Amino acid sequence: MCKCYLFRAKVINPEWVELHKSRGYESPAHKLFMRATVLVADLLIYIPAVVVYCLYLTEGSSKRKVSILFCFLLYPGLILIDYGHFQYNGVSLGFALWGVLALGLSWDALGSMAFCLALNYKQMELYHALPFFCYLLGKCVKLGLTGRGFFLLVRIAATVLVTFALCWLPFLSDPGQAMQVIRRIFPVARGLYEDKVANTWCSLNILIKIRSILSSDTQIYLSAACTLLAVLPSCIKLLTNPTFWQFKLALMNSSLAFFLFSYQVHEKSILLAALPACLLLSDLPLVAIWLLLTSNFSMLPLLLKDGLLAPYIVTSLAFLFFSLYLLSALEHCSEEELRLEAYRKLLFFNVLPCSKMDMAAVTQWKFYISVAAMAGLSFVSVAMVPPPRLPDLFPVLVSTFSFLHFFGTLVYFNVVQFSEPTSKKSQKKTN
Repeated sequence: MCKCYLFRAKVINPEWVELHKSRGYESPAHKLFMRATVLVADLLIYIPAVVVYCLYLTEGSSKRKVSILFCFLLYPGLILIDYGHFQYNGVSLGFALWGVLALGLSWDALGSMAFCLALNYKQMELYHALPFFCYLLGKCVKLGLTGRGFFLLVRIAATVLVTFALCWLPFLSDPGQAMQVIRRIFPVARGLYEDKVANTWCSLNILIKIRSILSSDTQIYLSAACTLLAVLPSCIKLLTNPTFWQFKLALMNSSLAFFLFSYQVHEKSILLAALPACLLLSDLPLVAIWLLLTSNFSMLPLLLKDGLLAPYIVTSLAFLFFSLYLLSALEHCSEEELRLEAYRKLLFFNVLPCSKMDMAAVTQWKFYISVAAMAGLSFVSVAMVPPPRLPDLFPVLVSTFSFLHFFGTLVYFNVVQFSEPTSKKSQKKTN
């Protein structure tokens, strides 16, 4: 993809890609070219995967499937980052989605190959790696490691090894070059997190200056341990019960756990949690919409730096309106549909007086308050000047507010994953 971009750009205008001199180069024609290359990549990889997933792996009428497809593609975070910040996240997310799609259709070897392509294109797909591994391994164990499961395991392993070998073939001739690639893939020298990202370490930094107290090595070990502890329960559950519904929930939990606790996290990494949220638009529309709105809001400081205020407002409002309207998210939010019964038991132990409250109504009000708070923080971030002593006040408020949402969502989806389906309809979705 990069070589194709460089070749086309050099043919049109060599100044766009000239070594050293092209750094920071901007022009209307160059921006148009970059947006066009993003669109071509999406048309080839990401959009076809979304279309096939929504048509074949979502339940409901044709009208509902088209509505889910429209909302999936309307997610503002990916649009703003790829077309405004100029990146190609749609390529890695598209390959990952092809992997999810293949596994949903029981094409396990093809799904493994697609995810390997996603992982080799962008190392941040490690956020999704453990659910893919646990789902496939659990399926092999369930089929029996002395029979069909063993042959499936061998086929998947061979597919992974061949795919990785082909991707790394240009670098294997020179070990020094391969090590240079690995150092670029894992840039541990860049620190625990970047800017005001909505994860645990940045939010905790308000009270405890972790980067000043702990050494870099200790920070790496701490983040690795916390990430593993956060993702392990979900993966164990998936390993012992490898259904497609559990797989989607594990993708959600794993990506949020990595975003909240892993080392060297950037604001844009939340897009890796947005993909599983889009996969759940048909199952838990209100929660998925809420998370997608929050993920987009969490990148507000970055979007404002890029001068994307107007696109941010337009795409956010469009997504909020159409997703709530087309998916009837506010109408289908009973306790059963939101899977809140287990959540109620966890919070109130069924003995406190407040255990009888209407959790669905509480969730709706939380959603309204959250959306209003996001609108308010967006307004003050643009219209007001922070105090001189607190120049990062508004970005910190945005990141902390988003962090609380992400952490609460991680708890919620873990509870959903570990709770039994509450109806026959729910049971059908797990198979």
